[in-house]
Amino acid sequence: MTRAVVAVLTVLLLVACSDSLTVEQQVIASLEAMEIAAEEGEHFDFMEYVADPFDGQFEAMDRRGFHRFMIFQINQNRRLRAQFFPIHVRETADKQATADFNILITGGGGLFPEQGQLFKVETHWVNDGGQWLLSVANWTPVQLPD
Repeated sequence: MTRAVVAVLTVLLLVACSDSLTVEQQVIASLEAMEIAAEEGEHFDFMEYVADPFDGQFEAMDRRGFHRFMIFQINQNRRLRAQFFPIHVRETADKQATADFNILITGGGGLFPEQGQLFKVETHWVNDGGQWLLSVANWTPVQLPD
């Protein structure tokens, strides 16, 4: 069983138990499922967690553009990996939340990463039928001191 299938099954189990999970736990579960799908190269599974409509990069990217962006990243990096740093989730309204975090993205074709970048990410989420979907994502590179 691939990691993507396990992730999807885990999220479905978590959603089924969503009454006992906090908004924070549910949004983090969606982020982790997206991470696993991207790392497995499953762009369709990744996009299941992206709302329509979606706005990315300060309204410069819609859902279709974000999907193309993810396909490009997955195709360019056979071994795409992501590591979240503290994820701060805040419920902003009924069925809406924000999640802010840093993420280290690495990629390449071999065993070891050939490139990487740290990003500061600000996201907005909506609960659609019990599933938390990404509705807005803005990311900026973090410049590390020399």
